[in-house]
Amino acid sequence: MEDSKLEYFKQRLLAELRLHAEHVNAEQAAALDAASDDAKESADLSLKDVIEEISLKLGDQESQMVADIDQALLRIEEGSFGICARCGRPIEERRLEALPTARYDAECQTLIEEAKGMNARPTL
Repeated sequence: MEDSKLEYFKQRLLAELRLHAEHVNAEQAAALDAASDDAKESADLSLKDVIEEISLKLGDQESQMVADIDQALLRIEEGSFGICARCGRPIEERRLEALPTARYDAECQTLIEEAKGMNARPTL
């Protein structure tokens, strides 16, 4: 991949990293605020628990995105960004545009998901 394209993706990933890191901090702060509120009724306690759980799950998703972005940035530094980790072929640029953290080309990603049963259709 050309140096200019690598720099473009690097800047895009860094911008996304900042955004997701801010979300992680905000979600963790919201969970802590919810946990520190004094609930007076059992219904309030249940609601507080649900809100806290949702906040923490959102924080987990954001944390995973941060980790994925870190890995993509590392691949840029190593020179393996844009190369499928499974087959070694180049990942299509439009796939990287849609998902700059992609580690696999579309064909390999489909095979991985099928092997995990992620594309299984429900049966009647």
